[in-house]
Amino acid sequence: MPLGPGVRLGPYEIQSALGAGGMGEVYKAKDTRLDRIVAVKVLPSHVSDDPALRERFEREARTVAALNHPHICKLYDVGHHDGTDFLVLEYLEGQTLADRLTKSPLPLDQALAIGIQIADALATAHRAGVVHRDLKPGNIMLGRRGGPSGPPDVKLLDFGLAKVTPAAVAASGLSIAPTSVTPVTMQGALLGTLQYMAPEQIEGQEADSRTDTFAFGAVLYEMLTGRRAFDGRSQASLIGAILKDQPQPVRTSQPLASPFLDRVVRKCLAKDPNERWQSAGDLCDELRWIGDAQTESATVPGQVQVAGVRKWFLAVVAVLGVAAVIALAATAAMRFRSTSVVPPETRLQVVTPPTTDPISMAISPDAIWYSWPPATEPPDCGSGRSKVRHHSRCPVPRTLFIRSGRQTAVRLVSLPATS
Repeated sequence: MPLGPGVRLGPYEIQSALGAGGMGEVYKAKDTRLDRIVAVKVLPSHVSDDPALRERFEREARTVAALNHPHICKLYDVGHHDGTDFLVLEYLEGQTLADRLTKSPLPLDQALAIGIQIADALATAHRAGVVHRDLKPGNIMLGRRGGPSGPPDVKLLDFGLAKVTPAAVAASGLSIAPTSVTPVTMQGALLGTLQYMAPEQIEGQEADSRTDTFAFGAVLYEMLTGRRAFDGRSQASLIGAILKDQPQPVRTSQPLASPFLDRVVRKCLAKDPNERWQSAGDLCDELRWIGDAQTESATVPGQVQVAGVRKWFLAVVAVLGVAAVIALAATAAMRFRSTSVVPPETRLQVVTPPTTDPISMAISPDAIWYSWPPATEPPDCGSGRSKVRHHSRCPVPRTLFIRSGRQTAVRLVSLPATS
């Protein structure tokens, strides 16, 4: 029965209705003890009417209340008043992801930011031994950090109905008696969340953290494409699609998405739980890496680059640059080796005999020679060895010519004259 304004559930005074679903009705209320606004969720009758189920729920709710994460809606209290059981939750302003997706798919950067926050919250819950089991856009509240123009701020709702794993129950001392599932519960779950249920849930198998991973993949796919990962005209066809079909790749609807993001979604939606991401923490790290790469590869409008292209381009440029430097160095070395060494300049002062006839000093490629009278050819100094050449018509004493390889050294030596 709906509750009107002014109705009190213990210290909580109802102000207005916020919404209703298969798992209860939610109201905006005031905590008269702490003078703060809260959300009160009135539980369905099948929970309130079953003492064992209510006791089990209260114990599990206390475990969930211990979760402390910025992207998990806080559970403040569990109460019972005049036959009505209720949860007291953190009051949130904003819209659900389901409401936002009725308009259009999310921009790629927003979808990644929201996905990272959801995965991080799931990782914290799973480490505490809590499995959500009902992750869907309607249970994800979108706010804005720092005001309407701030970045998206996600809160996961309905952790009060989550499943606590046996390991967490044992650690907290809770009862591990099995929770019965009535037909009403199963019907509500199927009608409300079938599109996000993992194959093992549909087949009645035990749900674990990897069940949440499948639901996360379906939510992420819908954020990126604006379409549900699995759909059908009837419940039977929808169940068949979840058990057998694969959704179209994300990039068919979101061309700017990285192929690595496509891989993340496919791995989340694997039919076999062993083939999915085994840890929400690893999934969160992968999304952060993709988000960083997507930011680095952002470019001017009209150009499309996949994540990581810029890094590869810079690496190729660096390799080519090193190769060019090596090639230039090798070329310079070869030129240096092939260039003849310039011989040192040799200056000689020659005292010529007193005569009016010209005296010539000629320079050959690798020797200096002196002759009288002028000659047309330099003297033959041999193959790199010194020889004495006497010019009989020259009144100057014999001259010694010395050739030293590619460098030329010249000495003029006076030797005894011969007849």
